[in-house]
Amino acid sequence: MIKLAPSLLAADYLRIGDEVRLARDAGADYLHFDVMDGSFVPPITFGADLVKRVATVGLPVDVHLMIEHAERHIETFARAGARIITVHAEAVTHLHRALQQIRDAGCLAGVALNPATSPECLRYVLGDFDLALVMSVNPGYGGQKLIPACVDKVTEVRGMLNAAGLEAIVEVDGGVNLETAPAIARAGADLLVAGSAFYGAKDPVAFAEQIKRIG
Repeated sequence: MIKLAPSLLAADYLRIGDEVRLARDAGADYLHFDVMDGSFVPPITFGADLVKRVATVGLPVDVHLMIEHAERHIETFARAGARIITVHAEAVTHLHRALQQIRDAGCLAGVALNPATSPECLRYVLGDFDLALVMSVNPGYGGQKLIPACVDKVTEVRGMLNAAGLEAIVEVDGGVNLETAPAIARAGADLLVAGSAFYGAKDPVAFAEQIKRIG
């Protein structure tokens, strides 16, 4: 069964507590937390203090660090209550070391790949990560349309993991909705991030139920 991680990026910030509880009560598996630094991606978003607060709601927090020098902030987000911490292969100087840091901090370690980034870099850290995040839009903004070629990348990443006998999670973020999710799931994804599609749905609970029935 497909798992769902609503992205807090698309939530109503004036009702942040209610929005987090909505995701939990809808049966979401994780809360996706986009951390942006205004450098690796244009906007600036959330910090570890907010992670600490939303983690108390009881939904595991999936922290996506869209920041440069992410290795400097791993311990901070781990202490704040992150369950998963994902860094971009393009944004850390030593990917293997950063993944070790995440695991040493007691979190699941993720590697994110931008749309134009080859999955080939994953071959050199196979076994050192617990999650591969395929970005199906360019990171930084919610509400974008899925880049179709990224679905093939999901297939490639899943095939790479299967060939190595590994069961790491394949997560997809960007343009996920009820129309695109079936193809993404067929390509081999396990965990789908949905921001605008979840929080913008007329019935987010029904949306979550439909997503989780896919595959």
